[in-house]
Amino acid sequence: MISFSKYHALGNDYLVIDPAELDGELTAAHIRLLCHRNFGVGSDGILLGPLPDAEAAFALRIFNPDGSEAEKSGNGLRIFSRFLHDRGLVGGEEFHIATAGGTVTARVTDGGRTVRVDMGRVSFRSSDIPVVGDEREVLDETLEAGGEQLVFSAATIGNPHCVVRSGVASGERARRLGPLIENLPIFPRRTNVQFIEILDRSNMRVEIWERGAGYTLASGSSASACAAVARRLGLCDPRLTVHMAGGSLEIVVSEEFEIRMTGPVTHVAEGNVHEEAFAGGECDG
Repeated sequence: MISFSKYHALGNDYLVIDPAELDGELTAAHIRLLCHRNFGVGSDGILLGPLPDAEAAFALRIFNPDGSEAEKSGNGLRIFSRFLHDRGLVGGEEFHIATAGGTVTARVTDGGRTVRVDMGRVSFRSSDIPVVGDEREVLDETLEAGGEQLVFSAATIGNPHCVVRSGVASGERARRLGPLIENLPIFPRRTNVQFIEILDRSNMRVEIWERGAGYTLASGSSASACAAVARRLGLCDPRLTVHMAGGSLEIVVSEEFEIRMTGPVTHVAEGNVHEEAFAGGECDG
């Protein structure tokens, strides 16, 4: 039996599992079944924590619905921060969370309903993201997917992003072209994909295809990367609202392209997954 807490951040939902309450290893097969909308609980990923860390107060591992591990998730970090607050492990003070994509600083306010995360610094360097080819900042380049020529920029905030300047941000295009772009050979670790529409200097609309998860209503790391790319290209002001299908996040981009993200978190459920759910073996759906 596996105990979980379920939260969503703008419709991007995660199951939080405390490793101290696990009887054994959480395998990739377990993760795929837990995240499955028909055979499991259903979620956009698994947050495994709190884990010990030599420097940060807490450490977190983040898993995609396909069982792969993600380096960082902005919505996941906000959700995990709310979970720590609900468990009484943090109050209104700042605290640090270590992830595979770097350590962040978080603060929970509004009784847990709002969380601010300092996500770290965005890099546009090809070797950091990574993107194949000569060492460079990957800005306003072209790629081909689905028979279309697309203008894109790439960035990392601990995980890779491909930001496509699309005119009008379309969920249909994100679903159609996202999986093609995610797996292009120029992205050796695959990539998250965003289609952006600049509304004005302070507002942007984004549609998201998430690596290992698929079409996603919202993503904190995607919003952060898109804001940084738009700022780097001179398309927006340092403070802006990123509008996604599930809702909006407030993003501040510093002169050094460090990101502060603020947004809501909702507590959905507490529950247990019975061992019978795993009796059929690995979930292929």
